[in-house]
Amino acid sequence: RIQILFEGFMAEYSNGTKRRPGSCSSGSDNESPKVRKHSINDEEHPSLGGKRITFRDVTAAAFRIKDGIKKTPLKRADGLSNMLGLDLWFKKEFEHRTGSFKERGARNALCKLTKVEREKGVIAASAGNHALALAYHGSLLGIKVTVVMPEVAPIMKISQCRQMGATVNIAGATIAEAKDHAMTIIQKEGQIYINGFDHPDIIAGQGTIGLEILGQLDDVDTIIVPVGGAGLIAGVAVAVKNLKPDIKIIGVEAARCKSFTEALKAGRPVRAKSHVSLADGLAVPTVGLNAFVTSKSLVDKVVSVSEKSIALAILRLVEMEKSVVEGAGVVGLAAILEGLLPEVKGKRVVALLCGGNIDTTILGRCLERGLACDNRLICFTVVIKDAPGGIAHLTDILSSTGASIKDILHERALLLEDVFAVRVRCLVETRDAEHTEQLKAKLLSVFQHVDFIGISTESTDTSSRINCCGCNGERKKCRYDICDTYESESESCT
Repeated sequence: RIQILFEGFMAEYSNGTKRRPGSCSSGSDNESPKVRKHSINDEEHPSLGGKRITFRDVTAAAFRIKDGIKKTPLKRADGLSNMLGLDLWFKKEFEHRTGSFKERGARNALCKLTKVEREKGVIAASAGNHALALAYHGSLLGIKVTVVMPEVAPIMKISQCRQMGATVNIAGATIAEAKDHAMTIIQKEGQIYINGFDHPDIIAGQGTIGLEILGQLDDVDTIIVPVGGAGLIAGVAVAVKNLKPDIKIIGVEAARCKSFTEALKAGRPVRAKSHVSLADGLAVPTVGLNAFVTSKSLVDKVVSVSEKSIALAILRLVEMEKSVVEGAGVVGLAAILEGLLPEVKGKRVVALLCGGNIDTTILGRCLERGLACDNRLICFTVVIKDAPGGIAHLTDILSSTGASIKDILHERALLLEDVFAVRVRCLVETRDAEHTEQLKAKLLSVFQHVDFIGISTESTDTSSRINCCGCNGERKKCRYDICDTYESESESCT
């Protein structure tokens, strides 16, 4: 801690001129009043080779922003620690005023502007958290902020940016097109462009999370960091590895956009395939050049998680931690749930929950998918008699098992083989996976034609497998293709 304070002191009190700790500098005393040349985004200028962020940059950023940024809590997840067999702690970055870690980098970048640059203002292309962070801290520091947001940006975030005093332009179908529009504005008005994940001051600001973690918790073994444009993991890795080189830094990407993995394979940032993901904040096709050259030798491992695990992680945090976290923020927990990090068993692990800005509609979808992934929300079709009491018989069975019906639908016209029967589609909620198995067994013991959608009907109970189609192992009675294969000895349906 002494080293951290000393580095920050030396960076902030340069040339013997004393400034109030935590206040924003208007530029170094020997700095020219002219506007500095900022690269728009260094990945577009590979000849520059990228700028490697140093520990001094991070400590100076910590000193610079300390009066304007909340020190977020680091809390142990008791329930999940017991469930997963490790000592799991969460760094709750979603508790910032704008709901994400982006405030750290935004504050640092704005504080480093010269007086002339402040008068010009700043601009950025962003669909979410970076735009909110710039708008908020720009309003606090009296700096004009312009954000260009794509047409797909959530209405809630657009309105929030405007409420914070930012000038919001809606342009382009994608973030790339929004960025192109921002470039045309810069040519006319001359603002400073601040990239949300690759600007050196942004990376240094994000690295202050690593310093906070080491100041809040001793004997950390592993820190798990979400990876999108790689600015966050670059800053955290610089801070942590300089003070505690034995701590493992693990990056987690969404499987639908593995840009950091592809960059490691190629040895440089390359464009990766990107698809729509629950972790939309991590869907950055090309990692930043500065971020990559800074982090590539400091990151110990990178894994990618499935959409199923992301949904389940969101559900686990809501139920067990009473925390609403966006998809990009939960990927660290998702990697543990998916079993991608067996080496952390029994270790003290810190997972960054880096944002909580999730639309309510998306949250509802994530919770439903999480329940389905957890075998607690199941869908099945069952053929019953099309006669009075048929539905009552089915609902009585569901009620007797304690299952809750969420939706039910009749399908008469599509059941062609029996005009005296009806196919009923049910969506039901159960307590847990064991309860689901009990419900399945009950339905299969009563009805001949039951089809579970999205989950396997296989069971260790051979009779359940036979009853799934009602043929009782006799091929001549089987109506479904699944019974074309038989066990060689018993000739029973498999």
